[in-house]
Amino acid sequence: MNTHLPKSAATNQTWSQRFETALHPAIARFNASIGFDIELIEYDLTGSIAHAQMLAHTGIITQEEAQQLVSGLEQIRQEYRNGQFTPGIEAEDVHFAVERRLTEIVGDAGKKLHTARSRNDQVGTDIRLYLRHRIQEIQAQIEQMQTVLLDLAEQNIETLIPGYTHLQRAQPLSLAHHLLAYFEMLQRDKERLGDVYKRVNISPLGSGALAGTTFPIDRHYTAKLLEFDGVYANSLDGVSDRDFAIEFLAAASIIMVHLSRLSEEVILWASEEFSFVKLKDSCATGSSIMPQKKNPDVPELVRGKTGRVCGHLQALLVLMKGLPLAYNKDLQEDKEALFDAVRTVRASLEAMTILFAEGLEFRTPRLAQAVAEDFSNATDVADYLATKGVPFREAYNLVGKVVKTCIATGKLLKDLTLAEWQELHPAFDTDIYQAIAPHQVVAARNSYGGTGFEQVRKAVATARTRMSEL
Repeated sequence: MNTHLPKSAATNQTWSQRFETALHPAIARFNASIGFDIELIEYDLTGSIAHAQMLAHTGIITQEEAQQLVSGLEQIRQEYRNGQFTPGIEAEDVHFAVERRLTEIVGDAGKKLHTARSRNDQVGTDIRLYLRHRIQEIQAQIEQMQTVLLDLAEQNIETLIPGYTHLQRAQPLSLAHHLLAYFEMLQRDKERLGDVYKRVNISPLGSGALAGTTFPIDRHYTAKLLEFDGVYANSLDGVSDRDFAIEFLAAASIIMVHLSRLSEEVILWASEEFSFVKLKDSCATGSSIMPQKKNPDVPELVRGKTGRVCGHLQALLVLMKGLPLAYNKDLQEDKEALFDAVRTVRASLEAMTILFAEGLEFRTPRLAQAVAEDFSNATDVADYLATKGVPFREAYNLVGKVVKTCIATGKLLKDLTLAEWQELHPAFDTDIYQAIAPHQVVAARNSYGGTGFEQVRKAVATARTRMSEL
């Protein structure tokens, strides 16, 4: 059995003549990352162009050599975009694939590109360039979803929906107020990503393998070319840090948790038991054997994919917890988790935005019926008595007894006669019926941040202003 790579592959190894034979084919496959880190190619090319320009700027190579390198790297970019550059496993990773192709294009000048650079600081730079771009894309998608939620909220300020605690009917709400709660969650998600961006946007380029370099490089020059805000102050930290990736995965996990919570509500709302929303055909599927079924696949998939992203966060935390300084091959495992998390978050945001924009319809008659058929106005009876001078705790206990009696007799609070109310307490008068009407119950909660219609209108206007200032 041939235990070595073909000679052609052996001569293409990235390491020095220290090695006499090539890798075992299975080990070569196990070791290679080209199958997934090809996703970094555009960022690798951009980082390499900046590095070449810095080498010329500091006199390490000539301006003519730098121009050759830049032209060759831009040619590779076009070849990749046109589908002409498709490196295989023999390249091991995207960085060596680019360098090898560059040498084929420009000759020996291509071999100078790696001067004063290690793959350790190179890959760290690529990941940061990739991630800061993806953060901006995700932030833009969050804004799109916020806009959809805001539009729905503006249309439903006086639409009522039951509010829940412990998944038990609690108090009625403005539907807009409910939707704006998710607007606020997404706002924090967007701001959290912005905070992560600050730590992503620091350049490790020039850290070398771990100890810097003997060449007179200018790290601040490449950082400026690549629009980084600064450079790592410690070369060991520069090549081994993945805090920024962990932070991103934490932020991504929180985004998915928010989407999952919203998904769970849609799933409940779409059930026969709730019937608060109707799923449109464009965003629902059917059953293979039950023709009456319309399934909420979009929110169910988002709910399921949330565990996937949270798992990537856990995986990277475990990956990092035992690594000594500086770079270790374990860090190759950060990329697939990161790439998949980015794809999953983006796909989930897109799907949920479409779902709320055009895939569901709130059943307003059913919502109105729902808020009128329970005891979620009980607190308002206690508040009513409190405004009449009855101590709240006394009023609270009294109303509890009233609810118990109503349940036993099959009545709602609105069904009690004035005589029955006054038998319970003489403070009750005809205005009790207005006080416990669902619309009034919601309108009365006019404290800042509350569900009162006046407050919700202000909240919508404030949210519009915040969106326009982005």
